[in-house]
Amino acid sequence: MKIYPYYPKPISNKASIFTRYFKNNRSWLDSLYERSYTMKMGEFKVPLLKIFLPNEPELIRRIMVSEVEKFPKHSIQHEMLSPVLGASIFTTNGEVWKKQRELLNPSFEMVRISHVFDLMNDAAKDMLGRLNKRDSTIYSDMDQEMTFVTADIIFRTILSQRLSKEEGKKIVDAFVVFQETSVKIALQKIFRIPKFLKSKKVEKDYYESGEIIRNSLATIIQPRYDASINNQALSEKDILSSLVKVIDKDTGKAFSFIEILDQVAMLFLAGHETTASSMTWTLYLLALYPHYQEEAYQEIIQHCASNEFTVENTKNLTFLTNVFKESLRLYPPVSFFPRETVEDTVMRKKKLKKGSIVVISPWLMHRNSRFWEDPHMFNPYRFDNLDEIEKYTYFPFGMGKRTCIGTGFAMQESILLLASILRTYTLELEPDFTPDIIGRLTIRSANGMPIKLIKRLDFT
Repeated sequence: MKIYPYYPKPISNKASIFTRYFKNNRSWLDSLYERSYTMKMGEFKVPLLKIFLPNEPELIRRIMVSEVEKFPKHSIQHEMLSPVLGASIFTTNGEVWKKQRELLNPSFEMVRISHVFDLMNDAAKDMLGRLNKRDSTIYSDMDQEMTFVTADIIFRTILSQRLSKEEGKKIVDAFVVFQETSVKIALQKIFRIPKFLKSKKVEKDYYESGEIIRNSLATIIQPRYDASINNQALSEKDILSSLVKVIDKDTGKAFSFIEILDQVAMLFLAGHETTASSMTWTLYLLALYPHYQEEAYQEIIQHCASNEFTVENTKNLTFLTNVFKESLRLYPPVSFFPRETVEDTVMRKKKLKKGSIVVISPWLMHRNSRFWEDPHMFNPYRFDNLDEIEKYTYFPFGMGKRTCIGTGFAMQESILLLASILRTYTLELEPDFTPDIIGRLTIRSANGMPIKLIKRLDFT
């Protein structure tokens, strides 16, 4: 009997506008219906607007690669994320985005794996120290631990600071609120909900949670920014130290404090939230399939044994890497990429008017039976031969010019954390546990991820 990892079962038929609004208010995934997983071009109507979901490789290529300027990120995404990200490269478009990317490139050199691997490894060791203190007979919520350790790694590499337990909890709790409320705010805009029906509490929580996150980052950035503009030497060699030194060659100006805060907030969100999601789902899958867990463990022992993890020996963990890639296929951290049309266009004989919403969905493409055999099954061997994977059907980090610039960072961080955990522990999922999968800004489990960590007797 096959055991399938859980995913929200689609409804049988397309939901009405009214039903779709209330289902999406909890999770983007709740209004998907059966044909969503096989359709070539979906179409949904909302008040005064149409939403299109192209699920064909050629259409994906057109929108994300060859005609990307005609399909910029949707303005609603910028509005939804601005309380945390401001005007960062995650949400900007056109010439503004190009200029930001140009100015940020030197800083992103700071996240090259050779520069930050030791910092990642130190955070992984601290994670094991925390896990070792836990009661080995209980099921721990690994979603919380993955959220903290990925945030800690970002703090160390961007800001040269360890993340304290108190500060970490404050930021993580604020982001949970921001995830939930930002989706509600976005839906209100899309469905044109009148002002008198909007919840004042949702709006209050939305802005306050964003403010908590930005204030936490601003407190660290401000003194170093002030020191820089006063021409004081900075001892740290991290991403922030690079950002404060960036000069626009066209204007001769450096980044302002707010511009630096926007980019750091973007790096924090993109660098920890998406990786935390991916790590949690990978641990779930490894616990659900003990034979794959054992195969990954044997590979770790073969190449890393009890030695220190390095950039070189983690490159040999090909099966573990395939496990992670398959986890990203089943549970891509960002399930929908919203774009908008800047001019009238045609797709599959459908007329898309200027201003239409076009949604590219890794969640749907990764689970489409036209491109993947037994698409809802976990099978790491799919990635043994990349030539067999049709182009433009797998893109957990996006694609084209706007592919996540931190992809290499996220992959290395995740493999290191997974290898550190599997070399030390056997993972056991709580019996009869079913994750409550919700799609908001990222794909998370609303009821956590209870996993028992059993110390390996043969680990020295």
